[in-house]
Amino acid sequence: MKRGTKIYNANGQVIGLGIDIVDIPRFRKTLKKRGKRFIDRIFLPSEQKYCLIKPTPWVHFAGRFAAKEAAMKALGTGHSHGVLWRDIEVVRRNGPPQLELHGGAARRFASMGGLSSLLTITHSDALALAQVIILGR
Repeated sequence: MKRGTKIYNANGQVIGLGIDIVDIPRFRKTLKKRGKRFIDRIFLPSEQKYCLIKPTPWVHFAGRFAAKEAAMKALGTGHSHGVLWRDIEVVRRNGPPQLELHGGAARRFASMGGLSSLLTITHSDALALAQVIILGR
């Protein structure tokens, strides 16, 4: 898979903001009920690999799910306008989590005049929360 648009630098003005919260016990039940097919529909292989090596993978899946929802809100699309779950990738490379956008999400980001983004993910035993800020011209 070709790598998507990298959007790591914090430059520009806020042009998009999104936040999402996930009930972790409820999300864990969804993962158990829907299984691998659900995971494959939402998460890229790199995200699955990251979560599955953790002692509590459902917590990390919930955080990434919240990040994808927050990114869709920041893009102003929700689950529409050609933005798909797997167009939004949460990556972690020796630092905080960051977004890489692909396909429809990358096109929407560019059409908004996006220059960079900021992502934060946090969780407790019961809740995972993510916030995305898109910075632009």
